Amino acid sequence: MESTFRYNPINVCSREFIIHYDGDTLTGLEVIGGCRGNLQGIGKLFVGMKIDEVISRLQGIECPGSRTRVTSCPDQIANALIELKKTLAK
Repeated sequence: MESTFRYNPINVCSREFIIHYDGDTLTGLEVIGGCRGNLQGIGKLFVGMKIDEVISRLQGIECPGSRTRVTSCPDQIANALIELKKTLAK
């Protein structure tokens, strides 16, 4: 059954991620704010992928446009998925 997880990223242009998933498989991503085209593309690329696979691909990506220059929207998506995994483990 598909579920939704909401996450507020930090230090990036995006204001909210709405992650759709079914078990440990991602089914969609909506992003409020940020670089719309790029984030829509990222969201479409990970549909059908396992959460751990997406984390391993996106974690640690940096963007010089972020407030701290040591994170990015993709990195924040990975952080959101890590938080999602914590909720699934409960």
